[in-house]
Amino acid sequence: MSDALVQISDNFWNIRGEFKIGGVLNIGTHASLVRRANGKFILLDAYTLDGEVKAQVDALTGGGGDIEAMINLHPFHTVHVARAHAQYPKAKLYGTQRHIAKFPELPWRPERSESVDCAALFAEELSFSVPAGVDFIPSNEHLHFSSVLAYHRDSKTLHCDDTLMYLPLPGLLGKLRKARLSFHPTLAKTLEKRAGAAADFRTWAKHVVRQWGDAENLCAAHSASLLAVDNDGASIAERIESALARVEKVLDAHEKKYG
Repeated sequence: MSDALVQISDNFWNIRGEFKIGGVLNIGTHASLVRRANGKFILLDAYTLDGEVKAQVDALTGGGGDIEAMINLHPFHTVHVARAHAQYPKAKLYGTQRHIAKFPELPWRPERSESVDCAALFAEELSFSVPAGVDFIPSNEHLHFSSVLAYHRDSKTLHCDDTLMYLPLPGLLGKLRKARLSFHPTLAKTLEKRAGAAADFRTWAKHVVRQWGDAENLCAAHSASLLAVDNDGASIAERIESALARVEKVLDAHEKKYG
């Protein structure tokens, strides 16, 4: 799989990239490019652009000069942060608290990606949401459940990192069983160890469905995108509701233990 720039609307593009575990298994990664009402651009997440994809992005953005912000949304997606900033150093750089701690030498803006202050800066085009009831930056760095979800209202596109996964099955398996949207399997280990955490997560997920119920496209990291043009099944909102129903056992078990 090679890098690709996928145009979803007149003002939204998803960049599909490579991420190899152990240098062998490619589980993929992504970033998205959003054109603002003022003609400038935002990069959601960091990815090192190369070849044809970089040429395409540069052609859209005046050689990168029109990229005014780069917003890193997943605390543990850090491989491309420094290199992406080096490619587009004029873009204002936003990150979570973990990004700032990991790369203190970079010119971070004071508003953290997970904060309401950061969300307010881009509210004209984007809405953001942080999962409730789970550790946003767990001490176990192998648990990558939580990220800041971003919704582009104009294109009805939900940009999400590990929190939601869309996994089409290959070959004959894909014909026998349709791909489904799921919450990342580390949910049980990232729920906060306190009473009410499971209820808070459930309430958050239902709020996402209500808030972004008109979503038609979903761009997920490490898996695939589900676009309206290819979706011959349930809506994005219905798929999130189904994903929530499938983790009810996890939430129930947590409530029995912690309340």
